[in-house]
Amino acid sequence: MHGLKRLLPATFVVLWATGFIGARYAMPWAEPFTFLAVRFVLAALLLAAVVAALGGERATRDAAFHAMIAGVLMHGIYLGGVFWAIHRGMPAGLSALIVGLQPLITAVLAGTLLGERIFARHWLGLAAGFAGVVVVLWPKLGMLGGGVTAATLTASLVAVAGMSLGTIWQKRFASGGNLVAATFWQYVGGAAVMTLASFSFETRAVTLNGELVFALAWLVLVLSLGAIFLLMVMIREGEMSKVASLFYLVPAVTALMAWALFGEDLNRVQVFGMALATLGVGLATAQPGTRARASR
Repeated sequence: MHGLKRLLPATFVVLWATGFIGARYAMPWAEPFTFLAVRFVLAALLLAAVVAALGGERATRDAAFHAMIAGVLMHGIYLGGVFWAIHRGMPAGLSALIVGLQPLITAVLAGTLLGERIFARHWLGLAAGFAGVVVVLWPKLGMLGGGVTAATLTASLVAVAGMSLGTIWQKRFASGGNLVAATFWQYVGGAAVMTLASFSFETRAVTLNGELVFALAWLVLVLSLGAIFLLMVMIREGEMSKVASLFYLVPAVTALMAWALFGEDLNRVQVFGMALATLGVGLATAQPGTRARASR
């Protein structure tokens, strides 16, 4: 079992990276809030069926409330902001770079709100990881267009804040109990805010085709269920600054996938950036020495 836990971070990074590929397939055919509302409702329905089939512990009223708040932040605010900004023309590379601030923000919040001690090597790792993300995405930053506006930049920054606050909220208030039940309530919260946004700001027009169906199925089953469940396990078991640092690897893995699937350029400088981001994550997730652990 311990060996399987060691595979969780790498598995999570690969699965999370596929979300950007799925979004690339889906976004031409549906508005962002509408698409996310449908995705979250389907995920909630599937999880409700799993909870009913497995039985076991149900979430208390307080646990359900806190899980819904985490879902509003982690799913609704985060994904809603990212998808809306990209749909309005924000280059995906710049959006990913802004989202790359999330581990640093989470580390600061974890130290302030959760009392986690972050060692010098961890700060060095977080800085190196962010530098690696910049190097990986730098070639794409030249393709800035009219989509870089105050609105799209604000949406991206709000998305980053939502994910950071959501993971902190999950760790502090909603990491106990049944993870499946908690994740169900997360999607209830995410679906509620995205449904409200869809009816308030969109026409809800959808072009149903193979690409959209494939993207929706993939994002519901692999991302909304598989990757999120792994994230919840890691939040429960680990320190937030270390868990958050894994997000530095996502742009690099996404770039590799885009190179393999869509023939996007991948040069030596970007490969160096991937190595730098990997080194940063290694430093940020390194366990302190025995003496340091004893002094906590």
